[in-house]
Amino acid sequence: MAKLVLAGKANCPYYAKAELLADYLEANLPDFRVHKITQHPDKWEQWLHDVCEMNGWDHKQSPIIWRELLHRGGKGLLLGGVNDFLEYAQNYYGITSMMLSEEMLGIAEENLQAHIEIEKEEEEIRSLIKPLQIWITSASAPVCCQLIPLLANGEVFGMTTQISIHLLDTAQFKDALCGIVMEAEDMAFPLLHSISEHTDLDEAFIQADIVIVLDDVLLNREVQSLENDIREVSEICQVYAPLIEKNAKSGVRVISSGKTFVNLKAMLIMTYAPSIKPENVIAVATSWEAAAKAMLARKLNMNAAGVKDVIVWGNITGCNYIDLSHAKLYGYDCAIWSPANFPHPLLDVIYDSAWIHSEFLSAQSSLSARVCHSAGMLSAHAIATVLRYWYHGSPPGEIVSVGILTKGQFCVPEGIVFSMPVRFQNGNWEVMTELEINETTQEVLGRLAHELIQEKLIALKEIKEIHPYGADK
Repeated sequence: MAKLVLAGKANCPYYAKAELLADYLEANLPDFRVHKITQHPDKWEQWLHDVCEMNGWDHKQSPIIWRELLHRGGKGLLLGGVNDFLEYAQNYYGITSMMLSEEMLGIAEENLQAHIEIEKEEEEIRSLIKPLQIWITSASAPVCCQLIPLLANGEVFGMTTQISIHLLDTAQFKDALCGIVMEAEDMAFPLLHSISEHTDLDEAFIQADIVIVLDDVLLNREVQSLENDIREVSEICQVYAPLIEKNAKSGVRVISSGKTFVNLKAMLIMTYAPSIKPENVIAVATSWEAAAKAMLARKLNMNAAGVKDVIVWGNITGCNYIDLSHAKLYGYDCAIWSPANFPHPLLDVIYDSAWIHSEFLSAQSSLSARVCHSAGMLSAHAIATVLRYWYHGSPPGEIVSVGILTKGQFCVPEGIVFSMPVRFQNGNWEVMTELEINETTQEVLGRLAHELIQEKLIALKEIKEIHPYGADK
């Protein structure tokens, strides 16, 4: 069986003549099939050039006609233009066309109008598809490659929500971004509407629904001071925040993640982009939560998924406190039998309190090292988890640690981004202020807040030096 491909300008009278002849052949011959392609006159030249270049053909006018053998594959066989097709039909089937010029012109005009209407309908259909626009900064980082499949498989935003991912980085990483785009396209995620790479800041964050800030500062205390590190973070946020404020949607949600200064990045984005709602900017702490849960699970010889409600307080990527006073165990195999959904308070189960106060607390630096030296899977999972909770709610009763702008909760001073326990529901989050904390924890929170206040003061000093009249924004 042969399939004939007939392509031409929508308003071409010779295409109209070939089209009617092809229709007649298809209607009267059992093994003849025709596939039609029309292009708007403004797009025809480029389309014809691309087709001929791809197939190695030399053809300059409308229409172009070629023959394809079904189920055979390979390159099509070029027949040529309208005269070649008329000769083909006469020689093979003894059929020709006697269409007059006036008929050809009339049908060509109808074809153009039909083509315009079809394009308009397709554009309307495309306009109904409004994918979630996700921008990822420092997208050449390994965590980005781990994050894309998690965002595109439907588990984060739902199986009916399409997404468009925009990868942003500097020009030196353009080739790496192109490689990520090609690999993601090859994976053919059904919910990935599009993925693109960007190195031009002028087009950054356009129509963004979500911005994931991955940028990290390379810490080297032997070469530069804390002030220089904070200056570098401030310069990054000084660029991003106004662009997010200008180009993103008004309800954009910003997630600060990474291995350094996660709290500070969130605070500076709020500072440099005052029109963004503070509750729409959060810092991810779930990587440290997950690492602590895994360490506890190894101690108890159980699955880490059964460890819940571990709280990360304070500076996520700095001095933080892993609080176990509310932690619970589910599915723990102990002397007392209980259903799988029955929680055991963790501190009642770990009889070795010396281990908690010595090895576990001293191991928090190693937890930080595990997170910071991960291949990206842990951070990617943490970001995806927080996004899923933000859009669909966290499990009822479960505690999630997130860095948020404080308003005096748990007696923590106002105006700093501080990691504390929250719950997500109905597209928002709220601090779990009903949790009780003891005096010892309260003292620790005071010390942690002091570090973040010092970071903020240094950052504000940098802002004043850069914007001496706009530091009170």
